Amino acid sequence: MSLENNLYPSQWNRRKESLVITLLGWVPLSLGLVLRNHLYGTILGRIGTSVLIQPGVELIRACCIEIGDKTKIYRGTLLQSYDQESQIRIGDQVYLGQNVYLYAGGKSSTICLRNRVRLDRGVDIKVLEDGYIELEENTYVGPYTCISGQKIKIGKDCLIASHVSIYASNHNFEDTTRPMISQGYNCKGITIEDDCWLGSKVTVVDGVTIGKGSVIGAGAVVTKDIPSYSVAVGVPAKVISRRNGIADNSAKVGVLQPRDFPRV
Repeated sequence: MSLENNLYPSQWNRRKESLVITLLGWVPLSLGLVLRNHLYGTILGRIGTSVLIQPGVELIRACCIEIGDKTKIYRGTLLQSYDQESQIRIGDQVYLGQNVYLYAGGKSSTICLRNRVRLDRGVDIKVLEDGYIELEENTYVGPYTCISGQKIKIGKDCLIASHVSIYASNHNFEDTTRPMISQGYNCKGITIEDDCWLGSKVTVVDGVTIGKGSVIGAGAVVTKDIPSYSVAVGVPAKVISRRNGIADNSAKVGVLQPRDFPRV
């Protein structure tokens, strides 16, 4: 089977998707919301009840995208699957702010957002070939955060502030006779366990596990595993205390405040 034929189950499926999105994707106000909620079910892998899809949301290979109940997707968002073997699975009561980009960008790749995940404006998530990126229940990701790689798991109840970088891949560069861009990449994976807080502009590199309940200060670069319930800051990030060790830790961490969360 050629790549072109593998991108969609059939040419009819491709044409139907283009027609439905062209006709309904920009219909404004309540009429557009009602039409999309009902007729997008003909092109999506699944769409739940009481889903809100604003005008200007783009879907590419919609047959590989599943959307749960009471999910809200705001204008400018792009959901794209590389081929019919890649999937984007969105749970119930998920919030996708403006200009979010989800790309299942390789063969047999999956992005999975569990129930009540909230992605603020401009969040960019890309999974590589044969990869799996999962965000578990009730996790919030702040504006313009980038998450990319082959294997990334972010646990429940996490707080990830704005402009955070989570990259679970590295370029190969050992061969000096070839451009680095042509040498491929290697991946180990990143795990961020439940109930972690990453401050603004944190960077997490490949091969790292951040233990349950940990706090990573704004601007830190995490290059090694962080034990559970630790507070870590700096470049590279170093553990400075346990969470119950210093009374005023909350003042040293980052800029994320509960009032900044999107209302769902």
